[in-house]
Amino acid sequence: MLRYAFNPNPKKSARVYGRALRISTKNSVIVCKAITGMNLQKGKKFLEDLISKRNNLNGKYYTNVTKELLKLVKSAEANAEFKGLDTERLIIHASAHKGFTFMRPRRLKMRRTRRKITNIQIVLQQK
Repeated sequence: MLRYAFNPNPKKSARVYGRALRISTKNSVIVCKAITGMNLQKGKKFLEDLISKRNNLNGKYYTNVTKELLKLVKSAEANAEFKGLDTERLIIHASAHKGFTFMRPRRLKMRRTRRKITNIQIVLQQK
């Protein structure tokens, strides 16, 4: 069973878990803190503006992270619609956590390079 960092009432919330995403944990934490507490529509528009480079976050766009986060937010929105929640009143709670690290099995010179994994949890809570 997955443990979430934020556990609201299950009848008034929808959640999604992105496991083993190949994105930076450090950048994921920054973007998750920026969208936490936002309304669903405002958060989606903010992520789309970061991807299209109309808006920035501390001078950076974090395109890889925002693409993955936008997919997860849309999936969580679909989960909320299936549960019958009002999508106009949903608040985003996002958190990013460090996943496992694996070694790349490549040629001799590149053998010890490490790849890192990020896990992201998104909970939409109805207010």
